[in-house]
Amino acid sequence: MSAGTANPETSIHGSRPSALARLRDYFTSDSRRALQTALGLLWLLDGALQFQSFMYSHGFIAMLTEMTAGQPSWLASSIGWAAKVANGDLTVFNTLFALTQVTIGLGLLWRRTVRPALALSLAWALLVWWFGEGFGMMFMLMAEPLTGAPGAVAVYAIIALIAWPNGRPGGLLGLGGARIAWCALWIVMAWLWLEPPSAAPDATASVMREAPSGMSWLSTIQLWAAKGAQGNGVAIAIALAFVSAAIGIAVAVGWHAKQFLILAIVLNLLFWVFAQGFGGIFEGGATDPNAGIAFAVLAGAMWPLASVGQADRQLAAKRRASGLVAGAA
Repeated sequence: MSAGTANPETSIHGSRPSALARLRDYFTSDSRRALQTALGLLWLLDGALQFQSFMYSHGFIAMLTEMTAGQPSWLASSIGWAAKVANGDLTVFNTLFALTQVTIGLGLLWRRTVRPALALSLAWALLVWWFGEGFGMMFMLMAEPLTGAPGAVAVYAIIALIAWPNGRPGGLLGLGGARIAWCALWIVMAWLWLEPPSAAPDATASVMREAPSGMSWLSTIQLWAAKGAQGNGVAIAIALAFVSAAIGIAVAVGWHAKQFLILAIVLNLLFWVFAQGFGGIFEGGATDPNAGIAFAVLAGAMWPLASVGQADRQLAAKRRASGLVAGAA
């Protein structure tokens, strides 16, 4: 090696990077890679939860068939058919479900397989949202933002589209598409807050009283929050509908976008704790950690997009201001 050639695997002091530095470079080298890693970890967690003994029992099939009540006939019949097929050999099918999710997770963590893993995640998210979540119960007037509507895997799909490694902001959606998807998601949330399941006087309190827990300290704070919300469901629903619409629109148009993204993260983490009980993963029987954490990851995906085009807008504003000053002179 010549005196002017440096080894890329050594630092300026001649020592190799630490294991932590190499891991950080592999999994979080930039915002898109960090997003792929976060999505991979979510799918790995889902796969691990799918291996629970409960998922190999009739309780899992009953959980699926319970979603047919109140659904349109085409959706109810399709969910019933899927549950019947899975029940034919639950050991085989549930193991395949779990391994599919683990495969997606590992594929996202390994750089060479990111694209096929993202493609598989999009297809699998649609299947799970349909047969496993009944489209977030959107068609049966039971969807509540507080409990995770419109569904965690629907949010996974948007994250996957943004995380696609094609070299442009917003991935497959593009910058404008990502902002539109974010806005549409939050406008749907605003609408759901005004639906009867969320807007009844005791709706918020009931959700928190019945939220999964599995830990005594969590149950204590959920009951404390439910007591404070008792009778105030209408006011809470109207306020959160307004906030949800504001979050969606503000981020879409780039108005104080990062502040509203922080608000979105805080709001969904509160939902995740007080109403979703960490998705019920400590209680047993959960298939995923619910939508609260997925929404937080999606907000993280939108964070770098909030600054794209900001410099151009500022320059245009300065030019307009300069033109006004020149015209006045």
